[in-house]
Amino acid sequence: MKYSKIIYWVPRVLSIIFVLFLSMLAFDVFGEYNGWMVVLAFLIHMIPSFVLLALVIVAWKYDLVGAIAFFGFAVWYVAMMGFGYYWTMYAGIAGPAIVVGAFFLLSWFQKRAQLKNQNTT
Repeated sequence: MKYSKIIYWVPRVLSIIFVLFLSMLAFDVFGEYNGWMVVLAFLIHMIPSFVLLALVIVAWKYDLVGAIAFFGFAVWYVAMMGFGYYWTMYAGIAGPAIVVGAFFLLSWFQKRAQLKNQNTT
């Protein structure tokens, strides 16, 4: 039972940390733009964080949504970057997203196993 709580909380905490990390990367616009363009550029850079945050809220209850969302985000990021870079360019963003997605998937499998055990007893 102790491990089930850990498996429940790890993807949720990591997903929030990941969204905060992505949001922090959006602050680079303050050195590039002036005036109202800063606000527009910042909001545009925050779109992935807003989308992932909404998906984290849904994933809080439905683990499979979190797994699909974070795996999908990793694939989307690699596709948007293109394939002409070293693997380290992808690992910094797509790697943590894959890890979070894997933890959500593990949590989903754990819930399924618990439900199966409850139904057989």
